[in-house]
Amino acid sequence: MKQINLRNHAQHLQSEEHCAVCRDGAELGFDFSYAFQPIVDIRARQVFAHEALIRGPGGESALSVLERVTPANRYQFDQACRVRAIKTASGVGLQSRLSINFLPNAIYRPEVCISTTLRAAETYGFPIDKIIFETVEGERIDDGKWLADVFREYQRIGFSTAIDDFGAGYAGLNLLADFQPDIIKLDMGLIRDVDKRKTNRVIVAAVVGICAELGIKVVAEGVETRDELLCLQDAGVELIQGYLLSKPLFERSIADADLVLP
Repeated sequence: MKQINLRNHAQHLQSEEHCAVCRDGAELGFDFSYAFQPIVDIRARQVFAHEALIRGPGGESALSVLERVTPANRYQFDQACRVRAIKTASGVGLQSRLSINFLPNAIYRPEVCISTTLRAAETYGFPIDKIIFETVEGERIDDGKWLADVFREYQRIGFSTAIDDFGAGYAGLNLLADFQPDIIKLDMGLIRDVDKRKTNRVIVAAVVGICAELGIKVVAEGVETRDELLCLQDAGVELIQGYLLSKPLFERSIADADLVLP
């Protein structure tokens, strides 16, 4: 029992240390910006949301930024990303929902870690009910119950939630049994050549059916061909993201009137 208490105390101290970094606004030491890729409601023929995708300050690749993230600045970087995404979205006049990637493993106390986001939303006049938090692509989630707790806190505050890479191994049915997000994003591995692969079509259709029963929206990301799009529409997927519709736009968003649909 004493060992458990000592461990909990150490975790609490670590939490307070990281919360102080967030609160005190320490500098990262490198700059970054965002590109915005639309998620389109094909049925309504309008932009549902834009996903904020990290880029270098001059539009350089995400890797040029992410390679500078270390265990020491990971928490600070996650907090800075939230603020910069909201600030940039507001600056480009984004009218749709805004989807922000976050690092679940960089969160120590959800109710405290979200305070920076709330201040940014107020500062830049961005409604919190138009903000979606989604798990970072490729982020391994070892504790699904912890992620569920984080998401529940975000939903309680008024944010929407999304599970990225659904079906990739880290985010699957076990996680969905613990928590029902507002949105799931189907892994690109399921989407690629879905029109040619019966197994993928069956899986996609099954997931769409499950999500319809649970009141969860489904996004197909990484759509690159018209045949993929048509196949996904037949399966009941209405929210589409991918190069077929638009590449990420550096420090720009797209309006409904500017959509060019295949």
